[in-house]
Amino acid sequence: MTMLYDVPAPAKLNLFLHVTGRRPDGYHLLQTVFRFISLADTLDFDVRTDGQVVRETDMPGVAHDDDLVVRAARALQRHTGTRRGAQIRVQKRIPAGGGLGGGSSDAASVLIALNRLWETNLSREALMRIGLALGADVPVFIFGQNAFAQGIGEDLSPVELPDQAYIVVQPAQSVPTAGVFQAPDLTRNTDPVKITDFSGLSEFIGAKDGFGHNDLQPVVLNRYPVVRQSLDWLNQSGFEARMTGSGACLFIEFPGGQQASLAHQKLLAKMRTDYSDAVAGAQCPIQSLVVCEGLPGHPLRHWIKS
Repeated sequence: MTMLYDVPAPAKLNLFLHVTGRRPDGYHLLQTVFRFISLADTLDFDVRTDGQVVRETDMPGVAHDDDLVVRAARALQRHTGTRRGAQIRVQKRIPAGGGLGGGSSDAASVLIALNRLWETNLSREALMRIGLALGADVPVFIFGQNAFAQGIGEDLSPVELPDQAYIVVQPAQSVPTAGVFQAPDLTRNTDPVKITDFSGLSEFIGAKDGFGHNDLQPVVLNRYPVVRQSLDWLNQSGFEARMTGSGACLFIEFPGGQQASLAHQKLLAKMRTDYSDAVAGAQCPIQSLVVCEGLPGHPLRHWIKS
């Protein structure tokens, strides 16, 4: 095998996100439930025999050697000693700076795909350790199951989630993660929950206000007015939304795709009315609305033997 095409890298949602403490090294202790969704980047890989890792796709604002895609491939090279390289192309669909884990998911799919393509045959646990050194969200994509996460995101337990659909809302503003976690007004002492607290997860998913909250959301709303305006507009339109990760993206939950599609049509029509050229000075705060399905697991989960 010398090539792999259309390798998916799905986005994730944080169905809730609690900050329960902070380690001496500055890393925050979190509790969250990660859900994979059908919104995904795709990657193509061709093996190189010269050991070079080359990202063909131009990524505005992301230097070649700083890209997680390149760093992940080189990390796998260092760990395994393989002399193979790769030519990598990325089709981006997941918004950057949106809290959807796009960069982390791309890195995980690189590790999984090249582990197969280079025949390095590392275990899931070994790939997760490499991934953790790249970013706290990378391991869950290699873990491959919707998960309850603790620690800095590396302590993962699988959870069964019901079939759900979502509208993912991208405000016309991105949010740098580091600044949110450094904010002095960030709540860092939310009481921990146990996985048994929501063992009946299907009972509250989709219920009014859901389970828990996102401790990062108030910080983002206070600092990023377009995100707040987007959330306020969704609420005024009759939909309850919450933020995923460190933002800026918001999501609305539905019991199925038909309900999500109907709501999507309603919101698009309302956007045209509320932010048409006829409304003087009205600038739409929302860049995109996308209907997504919740996934039962990562599409590459079975690419790893153990």
